[in-house]
Amino acid sequence: MKEYNRIEITVGLFVFIGIASMFYMALKLGEVGGIGTSGYHLQAAFDDVGGVRAGADVMIAGVVIGRVDNVHLNADDQAEVSMRIHDNVHITADAIASIRTKGIIGDRFIRISQGGDDTMLADGGTVDETESAISLEGLVSKYIFNSDSSKK
Repeated sequence: MKEYNRIEITVGLFVFIGIASMFYMALKLGEVGGIGTSGYHLQAAFDDVGGVRAGADVMIAGVVIGRVDNVHLNADDQAEVSMRIHDNVHITADAIASIRTKGIIGDRFIRISQGGDDTMLADGGTVDETESAISLEGLVSKYIFNSDSSKK
């Protein structure tokens, strides 16, 4: 009987450790609950973010270097984006932040293009140069209405 209890306890411990490990990895990969949220914060203001939401990727050269923490309207009626950038990545003071579309589904992300400045942005810094999202609906509408007026 004693051997039977030892096996049950050992199996129970392995199951518990496995479940705890899966829970930790889910939180770590999903960056939920304060786990995996290191980095420094940057701000950028856009005229139109075109659907960028909290949790969207921030990329340089196709590599994810951070995430969007928050998107809100500032006092100048612009969309202000708060980004968390990984500690080991440094953004130049003259960098350009632009809204881009990822894949055919249309997920939006922020692409950072580094400048040539030697000065790096610190925690709480602002990316001054931005390019807003391109509205596909606006382009199609402009094309349709311009082509109708040229036929008259």
